Amino acid sequence: MSAVTPRGFRDILPTEALARERITGTVRECFSRQGYLPVETPLIEDRNLLSLGGKLQDSPFQLFDGDGSLLMVRPDLTLPIARMVSARTSADDLPLRLRYAAPVVREESTLKGQPRQFTQLGVEYFGADGGGTLPETEVVSLLAETLDALEAPAWRIVCGSVLPLKALLARRSPSSEFEDRALRLAHESDLVSLDELVDSTELDPSVREALRRIPRLAGDSSVIEEADVLLDAAGIPVADRGTSELRALVSSLADLVEEGRLTFDFSIANSFDYYTGIIFKGYAEGITASIASGGRYDAVLANFGRPNVASCGFALSLERLQEILGEQGESGVVSSDVSLSERPLRIAVPKGSLFKDAVRVLESAGLPTDSLRDLGRKLIVREGDYEYVIVRAQDAPAFVAHGGADCGICGYDSIFEANHDLIQLVDLRCGGCRFVVAEPRSKAGAAEDAYSWRGTVRVATKYPRITQSYYDRIGQQVDIVQLHGNIELGPIVGMTDRIVDITATGTTLAENDLVIVDEVMNCTARFFSGPAAYRYDTRIRDLAARLAQVVAADH
Repeated sequence: MSAVTPRGFRDILPTEALARERITGTVRECFSRQGYLPVETPLIEDRNLLSLGGKLQDSPFQLFDGDGSLLMVRPDLTLPIARMVSARTSADDLPLRLRYAAPVVREESTLKGQPRQFTQLGVEYFGADGGGTLPETEVVSLLAETLDALEAPAWRIVCGSVLPLKALLARRSPSSEFEDRALRLAHESDLVSLDELVDSTELDPSVREALRRIPRLAGDSSVIEEADVLLDAAGIPVADRGTSELRALVSSLADLVEEGRLTFDFSIANSFDYYTGIIFKGYAEGITASIASGGRYDAVLANFGRPNVASCGFALSLERLQEILGEQGESGVVSSDVSLSERPLRIAVPKGSLFKDAVRVLESAGLPTDSLRDLGRKLIVREGDYEYVIVRAQDAPAFVAHGGADCGICGYDSIFEANHDLIQLVDLRCGGCRFVVAEPRSKAGAAEDAYSWRGTVRVATKYPRITQSYYDRIGQQVDIVQLHGNIELGPIVGMTDRIVDITATGTTLAENDLVIVDEVMNCTARFFSGPAAYRYDTRIRDLAARLAQVVAADH
């Protein structure tokens, strides 16, 4: 048996360990100069106690101790430090400036090739609420100072706020279900499905406009004014919007704003949902993931029984810093040594049935596409300021998520199935298909009978995530048999009860005596981007706007 580490965990040898030590030392010096003191918290936390601070994502790294307590390996440091502050300090200790350097563990899909253990270098600030200067000003300024000290290439901090959308939905949502779903879609950066939800619901036109446009506002500080105009039209009080805090940040950090180091984006969302105000991420050119993430999270301390404490912080990823600094390391994040300004915009174009439609909409948006008309066996085509990467539609999300392309086109089914961190920007309204549940005509009722005694339905499919989502939605247990071709055979030979598959005309189903018993979902092609590329490269936002205009003109 080979002596290897578990998936997502790895050994670090001396050469790399020294590089990590140098990076950590630079970061520690920056934090210490501003008065941040070191703390440590346990690797293992009481899950039920930690969940009081904020909603925890499901994690497989859980265990019961000898007392029967449910424990978990910490997924980040903010909640454990907030727990410690609530239990071990008093109001007389404020303000508190704390720093840490420690590993955390999060689950990642086997198919994503990402690490499950990584090291965070971070700070947390705790002060009296309403104490004058925004803590975000100090914390964001410290992040900027640290990135400068590290000589991170062409770094940028992108700020947003959770308050505009939350205030809009809290005051104008027609139902709690609508509010929950809208927030979930915004958190997932699925702006296309958010549009569909808004368009399918009876809303005041001003609310509809705000919900569609605010998550797409990105750029310099002028977008704060645009957000205010939309929120004002929707009748949202100034005190609830969160834009005043963003303006205060602009005023306090005017130099960063003028240099283009501090920009704004209302689509930004962090991986945890405990933030209560300004949120921000740090990016560097040529890397497909954020290198820092943080924000304001007063509610966490309140949930731990310590209200009225202004709480703000951020964490840097040591592994991603290694990538941008050219130090030896392996984080699963693809970086590039070519500046964005020196290379064409790289677009993943799907071959197969979507190819013609993809070329048509790109051409209609003003992109040069002559070289795409006679590809032959070429996989990459350069034309003007654009580079087209020809991929299978199912692979397009992975190419964009891992930095092989900046943006791309594929069906929503491929995006959903891949489950990568992407921003879905435009429904191109072409390449339509639908997913259905089907069974043999001769076996009508057999699936229900099997479910009544077995307690589960056996389903053959090429699309396990879509299938699981459907059965979760209808509240049935499902056993999924993943096949890669001729899935119609599954129920015909008795291996499964039903199938979930794409159909256009239903001809293949009819020829095999299969009948549709339910609709799963309809899909069209979408234009999407990686979060870092979208927030760093204005060409992607410009292309998204032009594609949206093309779709509007065609429909």
